[in-house]
Amino acid sequence: MSQSPYIFDVTSDNFDQLVIENSHHKPVLVDFWAEWCAPCKALMPMLASITESLGGELLLAKVNCDAEALLTERFGIRSLPTVVLFKDGQPVDGFAGIQPESAIRTMLEPHVAEPQPADDSGEDVEARVAALLDAGEPEQAIALLQQTMAEDSRDPLLLLLARALVDSRQFDDVDTVLGAIEDKESHKQTIAGLRAGLDFARQTADLPAPGQLEQRLASDPNDSEAAYQLAIHQLAGQQHQAALEGLLQLMQRDRSYADNAAQRTLLQTFELLGNGHPLSISYRRKLYQLLY
Repeated sequence: MSQSPYIFDVTSDNFDQLVIENSHHKPVLVDFWAEWCAPCKALMPMLASITESLGGELLLAKVNCDAEALLTERFGIRSLPTVVLFKDGQPVDGFAGIQPESAIRTMLEPHVAEPQPADDSGEDVEARVAALLDAGEPEQAIALLQQTMAEDSRDPLLLLLARALVDSRQFDDVDTVLGAIEDKESHKQTIAGLRAGLDFARQTADLPAPGQLEQRLASDPNDSEAAYQLAIHQLAGQQHQAALEGLLQLMQRDRSYADNAAQRTLLQTFELLGNGHPLSISYRRKLYQLLY
């Protein structure tokens, strides 16, 4: 028995219920086959693939003719494989033998409705976009969002678009997207985090490359400027824990560097991550212990 809800085996006992009655709601393709029939085994995966691709607009019922002689006689099956399409309780089309997929789809076209496209404006597209961003694919995330937002520009999608623009370094458009959010109060924390991330990303444009900063720190571990700038690169690159640890160490040895820049950046990072994030909770505690 197939695990698909659209594909199932039928017998003489349940044929009328599963095929005849179902065909009043959805067309049912009935595949008459047998274990010894090699063409049947070649055809069956094709029929299953077509059925799955139609997303529930077509059902596929399989009749094992060796076990169901009554059904074979009832429908006058003379050769295998034989495929019969039922609609509104009656056989309306069919074929015998192997057929190319294109011919089968052409036969089905007048009887089978086009499957409804998935609703990409819901939680599914949000999850897909978030996964692309987490995988470091902001350009693909933007393309998917633009496709969806042609008809739907809900706040959660705008927030994801802002994050994708930050990650792809399209800084000039981020403020415009954030300005379009309707319920700014409900998304206050997320917006603040995005603005912090935008600030970090913008700062990196004027900084030496991370490799150069690492070389400076290897030569002089007390190079506060290199340590701070490396932390900014790490924040822009989503390396939050490494950045937090570096900023905390910088505070321990040079608290007043650049007018308390490390402390201010730690607080910005908590905003970026959200107050409930485990790293925010852990490093906020370490910060308070250091201060007090």
